[in-house]
Amino acid sequence: MRYIKLKTEDIELLELLVKTSTNNTIRKRSQCLLLSHQKRTIKDLAMIFDVERKTVERWFDKWDFEGVNSLTIAYGRGVKTRLKGFEEVIKQQIELHNRNIKNILTFLKEEHNIIVCKRTLRNFLKDARL
Repeated sequence: MRYIKLKTEDIELLELLVKTSTNNTIRKRSQCLLLSHQKRTIKDLAMIFDVERKTVERWFDKWDFEGVNSLTIAYGRGVKTRLKGFEEVIKQQIELHNRNIKNILTFLKEEHNIIVCKRTLRNFLKDARL
């Protein structure tokens, strides 16, 4: 059986993160570490958090190696936007077409060979604050 042994200050920090963190992943991993400290088995933790046993072991390994920094998801995960670097072009098209998304999509497809859906363009505009 493998359990995580936590120091008093680690326990306090993890309890605080479980209560106040806005990130669900951090709350889940913090709670998992606290339960392991209370001698819950990896198999039980995997069932509680609906993940594979290997995932819980990986969380433990990262905790041993990185500590609190291991609780967040690795930077750079997820699909990268195809529109990165085209902020100025899209800004000009917004002004030119009076925020008509269909015309902007057509322009991107014809001029830059970029095919995206309306939702992707809207999300990009929102993230880029255009």
